[in-house]
Amino acid sequence: APSSSITPSSSTTAITSKKKSLVFLGSPQVSATVLDALFNASAAPSSSFEVTAIVTQPPSRRDRGRKVMPSPVAQYALDRGFPSDLIFTPERAGEETFLSNLRALQPELCITAAYGNILPTKFLNIPPLGTVNIHPSLLPLYRGAAPVQRALQDGVKETGVSLAFTVRALDAGPVIACERVEVDDQIKAPDLLALLFSEGVPIMLFDDWSKLLICKLPSIFDGSAKVNAEPQDDSKVTLAPKARISPEESWLSFDEEALILHNKVRAFAGWPGTRAKVLVIDDESSNNHNILELKIITTRVGSNDKIRDNDVHDIAFIKDALVFPCGGRTDLEVLEVQLPGKKVTSAAAFWNGLR
Repeated sequence: APSSSITPSSSTTAITSKKKSLVFLGSPQVSATVLDALFNASAAPSSSFEVTAIVTQPPSRRDRGRKVMPSPVAQYALDRGFPSDLIFTPERAGEETFLSNLRALQPELCITAAYGNILPTKFLNIPPLGTVNIHPSLLPLYRGAAPVQRALQDGVKETGVSLAFTVRALDAGPVIACERVEVDDQIKAPDLLALLFSEGVPIMLFDDWSKLLICKLPSIFDGSAKVNAEPQDDSKVTLAPKARISPEESWLSFDEEALILHNKVRAFAGWPGTRAKVLVIDDESSNNHNILELKIITTRVGSNDKIRDNDVHDIAFIKDALVFPCGGRTDLEVLEVQLPGKKVTSAAAFWNGLR
């Protein structure tokens, strides 16, 4: 009999060579890192699973040309030769046509990584082994859509990535595994997000990563991960809402201390960015002045040992930085800026352009 056939027996367990069906959900570029690892792992001779479908955000207008383009995950899958008819792009994950197509595939497990849509109960009921999410925080800390941004804004010294079962409540499911990561005081949100998702992959796929984590995917497939997963401590929950990150929140107020502003620049790097208005006086003896709107790209907290001859409210250029006086007698050193419609430039180049 073929190896995939089942022979009834009262004394033996039926064995099938059929690989388990896994559906991946993700949208941005960082999610493609996880998908790449899943593709590579599923291609191994010893693999027990295969990626049978991909769910991602619909095509949208991106880049300066405003062309309608597939999500980075969809584009990556197409480039890998994944069948286009198995890449689903529903507006909402609760659409009945989409759910019907998903049920027809009979997935045993779904894995999500920054998919970007709420998963309704009707979706969560489809895979018998559940849905597992890679979340870039140490749950129950920073539940929500902006965990990396809010962690950086708070100035945390440590964060991490969690592998958890998805339940109807936001990021509240039992945790399978987590890995802690030290946070460099200069790292920005896009770089930290990429780092955390790359850390999240070994949690799932490799049996000896930093000698701390065992291979989690087989335990998810055999059901033991669900049995051993740790419920979250709801008394320690903190939230990381994205809804409140708006262009208005991106303005810097120099009444605040430099460390707070530095953390805000790191947290809001990429989107929505951080901005400041600078008054440029051409001639102190006249009223000739301009207000420039700057996007603040890279900063560091001043060492407070700078000697300045100018007024306490003036911006100075010292060594390689524009030095902004801030609250609490602190200084924010700005290393890179961007004028509207222009490329990112160094503080030195910007300063020289004013002369």
